[in-house]
Amino acid sequence: MNVIVEFTKLGHDVKIWHYCVIYDSTIGNNVNIGSFTEIGHATIGNDTRIGMGCFICEGVTIGNNCFIGPRTCFTNDKYPSIKERQNAKLHNTVIEDGVSVGANCTILPGITLGKNCLIGGGSVVTRNVPPNQTWCGNPARRIK
Repeated sequence: MNVIVEFTKLGHDVKIWHYCVIYDSTIGNNVNIGSFTEIGHATIGNDTRIGMGCFICEGVTIGNNCFIGPRTCFTNDKYPSIKERQNAKLHNTVIEDGVSVGANCTILPGITLGKNCLIGGGSVVTRNVPPNQTWCGNPARRIK
């Protein structure tokens, strides 16, 4: 199946599809992880679905009952540089319970997506989103 899982705690009934790399992470129960996804140094809650082609990096915590759409990318460094990697200041990102993130979104470092919020496909989230709100666009803004 060509899946690499190293130093990771997996819950019960976790489904990991082809060509995934998962390391130093905690994955909850009943989680579905789509093909071509990389997860490193992250925490994923129970009953969550991660779409194909996602990148979930160090410092990302995703709650329970969440949906992360295909090709969503989380970032953790506001000023990435290969030369300064050892001095990088990484920022934690929190996705609270019940959040849905559409396909092809980018979530910038240090963001909190509040409980039950909805992020429209293709959005670039540059600031915190309060609970129960719908945001979309580039940069993402509240729409209802």
